[in-house]
Amino acid sequence: MTKKDYLQIQQTIPRSPGVYQFMDKKDTVLYVGKAKILRNRIASYFNNPSSLAYKTKTMVSNAEHIRFTLVETEQDALLLENTLIKNLQPRYNVMLKDGKSYSYLCIKKERFPRVFLTRKVVRDGSLYFGPYTSRYRSKQLLELIKQIFRLRTCSYNLSEQNIGNKKIKLCLEYHIHNCLGPCQHLQSHEAYMDNIQQIKNILQGHFAPVKDFIRQQMQILADDLKYEQAQEWKDKLLIFEDYQSKSTVVSSRIRDVDVFTYAEHEDSAFVNYLKVVKGVLLNAHTVRLKKNLNEDRTTILFYAIRDFRERFNSIAPEIIIPFKIDWPDEPVRLTIPLRGDKKKLLELSAKNVQYTMAQYRRELINKKSKVNSAQRILKTLQSDLQMDKIPYHIECFDNSNLQGTHPVASCVVFKNAKPSKRAYRHYHIKTVKGPDDFASMREIIYRRYARLLHENKELPQLIIIDGGKGQLHAAVDSLRQLNILHRVTIIGIAKKLEEIYFPGDSIPLYINKKSESLQLIQQARNEAHRFAINFHRDIRSKNMIDSQLTAISGIGEKTAQKLLKHFGSITKIKQSPKKIIEQVVGKSLADKITRHLSEEE
Repeated sequence: MTKKDYLQIQQTIPRSPGVYQFMDKKDTVLYVGKAKILRNRIASYFNNPSSLAYKTKTMVSNAEHIRFTLVETEQDALLLENTLIKNLQPRYNVMLKDGKSYSYLCIKKERFPRVFLTRKVVRDGSLYFGPYTSRYRSKQLLELIKQIFRLRTCSYNLSEQNIGNKKIKLCLEYHIHNCLGPCQHLQSHEAYMDNIQQIKNILQGHFAPVKDFIRQQMQILADDLKYEQAQEWKDKLLIFEDYQSKSTVVSSRIRDVDVFTYAEHEDSAFVNYLKVVKGVLLNAHTVRLKKNLNEDRTTILFYAIRDFRERFNSIAPEIIIPFKIDWPDEPVRLTIPLRGDKKKLLELSAKNVQYTMAQYRRELINKKSKVNSAQRILKTLQSDLQMDKIPYHIECFDNSNLQGTHPVASCVVFKNAKPSKRAYRHYHIKTVKGPDDFASMREIIYRRYARLLHENKELPQLIIIDGGKGQLHAAVDSLRQLNILHRVTIIGIAKKLEEIYFPGDSIPLYINKKSESLQLIQQARNEAHRFAINFHRDIRSKNMIDSQLTAISGIGEKTAQKLLKHFGSITKIKQSPKKIIEQVVGKSLADKITRHLSEEE
């Protein structure tokens, strides 16, 4: 994805919290990230690319488009990012995010349950509450629980038999009044489990039963004339009410729900899904569906709901929707909220679906403009070159050699005015000796189009030769020999003055330097030159390395290749200890190699 691509969508990126996903051509997620302000975060990838790490640059260049999910708060973005990374395992997130997890409060499954913070969820029947994005907030909550309910923190097995046999002694926690001593029958199992139930209520956001329980303990102690202990419970009530006024761990009104919204544009329908578990947004997804003539919005939404719930393994007892639909007799409640927290969730989902639809509409406009742009350029090129057909398929050729050594050639292909890199080809010149560009061009043109004819593949409408009259005439000879000169248009472009030559015409054509058609010809010419030069450089480098090794007595081509495959380069062979080289080629050859390379230095 280039900066030009980004500028086309810049104004559509919202200024709100959310999660963004970089997607490749196959719609595979490359990277998932969160943002407090999406537009600012995405801009950082394109405004100063030189400051980006190599890995980030590679990810951005491999991306085709960006997908967004809007959320209400930065905390929701944190949670959703974490869930998506764990589920999708994006390629560029793995090294950075693998193993990262948020805190949970665990109520351990045991006779006198402990309550503690953990990052690991173990499926042993214990209860886990969270995740909590803020470690400070989760610790604050645990401290509150410990202040109100004095729970054990030891890991002893408090079975009825161990307690009865008095195998466990009272520890320091009891003596400093942090534990009520269930290990010595100083607190009954029933009283302990009453406290655990109230802790569950706190973690689930059910605060009213907790306050009732504390008031009940105050009343019991006051009736027994234990006023000091009653005052302690009153202090605990104040602590709890202070916490309640400042923070709620999860929504006290919304538990497990699925939220769906719907929008449509021409022949496409869009459905957004938000998965809320224990008051926390854990997943969000928008899908585009193609509408049929006989399907209305209620039918489409119904099938989308069934598909999403099955795909995301949802068993939420309530579904929030924007309008009424027919639903089979199943134990699921459908809600169309008019106000409150559920209405806010529906509005958040609607915001996501509207954004996705707007992005889709913009992509359609961009595609149409790109098609129109390519069509305009090719029609201009057809007019400038006086061609019978629009040149949708263009091929350009160039030669490369260094004083006649390692002669190679390249063929680059443009389709619809864009490079088609999979169709690029490079050639070793086989029949020409010495620096003869004309003969080399004659050979590769003949080989290229003899093969296309043999394989029954389509010929290009336009062939461009990088060079002047000489190279052009050599190419024309091959086309005439293959009897296809009348089926294609062929031109040569001379580099100095950008002159366009036609077969049999000594007077060149000059196209306006600012013309889009000339720019397309120059782009094809430059691409062919780059492709040929790079191939020639690779061949020359490989042969140089091979000859450097094969110059050593006893080293043939196969042994040289074996050494390069193992070590990677001559430099690394020089840097390697003699014993390592012996393991690859034996002691005798290793002696010769190390002696020869040291003498060279």
